[in-house]
Amino acid sequence: MPVTLDAALAEVSAEIDRQFDQLLTIPDDPRGDLYRAMRHAAIGGGKRLRPLLVFATANLFDVARECSARAATAIEAIHVYSLIHDDLPSMDDDDMRRGKPTVHKVFDEATAILAGDCLHAMAFEILADPATHADPFVRIELVMDLARASGPNGMAGGQKMDIEAENTRFDLNTVTRLQQMKTGALISASVEAGGDSRAAAAGRSRGASRVCA
Repeated sequence: MPVTLDAALAEVSAEIDRQFDQLLTIPDDPRGDLYRAMRHAAIGGGKRLRPLLVFATANLFDVARECSARAATAIEAIHVYSLIHDDLPSMDDDDMRRGKPTVHKVFDEATAILAGDCLHAMAFEILADPATHADPFVRIELVMDLARASGPNGMAGGQKMDIEAENTRFDLNTVTRLQQMKTGALISASVEAGGDSRAAAAGRSRGASRVCA
C-alpha cells in the first residue's frame, strides 16, 4: 500500500516524540524546570520535516530504524533549540510556537536560553554515542556535518543575515544564500545523515550507511 505524506509525518512525529520523552526524563532536583522547558519545546507539534528526510534516506540503504532515529533526533534537537532562541524577546519576540506558548512565556527568558543550550549540546552527545553507530569515523562525520550546518556557515549564520536584512536591502544572490544557510543547510544535513550514496557506489564492505552499518 502506498504511504501518504501525512501518514509518514505522523509516524515520524510519534517516533521523535518517543525519543525526546526517553532522553528528557525530568530529574528530581532543581533542574526540573529546565527539563520541563526542553520537553515543552521538543515534544508535540512541528512538521518534523528534517527527521522525515533522515528516515527516508536511511530507508534507501536499509539502515536500522533505531540508529536512524538517533540521527534524526539529534538534528531535530538542533532545530528545536534554534526555535527557542529565535522566539526570545531579543530575536523575533514570539508568543506562540507550534500552537502553544513559547518557552520563555511559559517559564522565563533565562530558562529558555538554557533549554536551547542544552538541546544544542544534546544533539552532539547523541551523535557521538556508540549507540548511533559502532564506527567512530562515521560518528565524527555525522558530528562534523551537523556542526557545519548549524554554525556560522549554516543555520546561525543565515539567522544573522536575516536580522541584517531588516535594515539592509539584499540582492537576489544574497537572499538566496541567506535561505541556503538559514533553512537549507540543516535540511541538506538531514538528507546526508541518512546515507551516503557515494559509499554505495564504491561498494564499501561496511555498507552505504553513515548511520548504522
